[in-house]
Amino acid sequence: MKKILVPIDFSKEAQYAAKVAAKIAKKTKSEIYLLHMLDLPSSTVDPVEMSNLYEGPQTVFFMKGIHKRFEKFKKLPFFKGVKVNETVRFHKAFDGVIEESKKNKVDLIVMGSQGSTGLKEMLVGSNTEKVVRHSNIPVLVIKQDIKNFDIKDMIFASDFTAKSKKSFKNVLDFANIFKAKIHLLFINTVHNFESTKITNIKLNNFISDFNFKNYTLNIYNDTTIEEGILHFGKEINADLIAINTHGRSGLSQLFSESISKELANHAIRPVITFKI
Repeated sequence: MKKILVPIDFSKEAQYAAKVAAKIAKKTKSEIYLLHMLDLPSSTVDPVEMSNLYEGPQTVFFMKGIHKRFEKFKKLPFFKGVKVNETVRFHKAFDGVIEESKKNKVDLIVMGSQGSTGLKEMLVGSNTEKVVRHSNIPVLVIKQDIKNFDIKDMIFASDFTAKSKKSFKNVLDFANIFKAKIHLLFINTVHNFESTKITNIKLNNFISDFNFKNYTLNIYNDTTIEEGILHFGKEINADLIAINTHGRSGLSQLFSESISKELANHAIRPVITFKI
């Protein structure tokens, strides 16, 4: 891992994400790319200048203000010792994030989220979900301030089909940065029921293609997949939840059977997604 992209809007959630990104950057000797999407009011943009947007006088005014905010943001103490680059782009948020990640050959995107309570609300139906859905690289979503980001126990929740194996090497690589234990997790629900025998065979077949030892195999019964992941995470006090995504189908497939319930005041754990 050499490059980490952090989209920022200067909110507290963006600061939470940047803090985590800085910790990962120090561990991996990576550099950070801070990206801000500048949405200019239409009244400030002269149509004649649209083809040369970056040089318009109104644009220059806004850019100066943004760069001042960047300078203040980059002085946050957790950036000490990390190379930080800044970029401003004129795009819809998720389009710009994807374009910038490709342009700079980024290895990881770290995003803040204002997601409310459950896993679905954190990821689905937002700019974060759109980035997750379109990104070919891992996306780490941070909701809360984490004083000292470290991963000792990491959940990998999956259906453990052959397709899921495609991204698991990336999961292992990320876990190895922190020497984390991976808890492979299958959620059994009424609508997604498998016998313990069948699931155990599936889990053991899944790991047989990989050479690693620091793991546990887990079958957890719950009302929905979402609640099962969150409840298991709470039980083992997991530091991170890892899940697969399916490209343009996004997370809808994972949550197709989930009845989203408000989990009041639930402190959501960091979630990292890997494209299959």
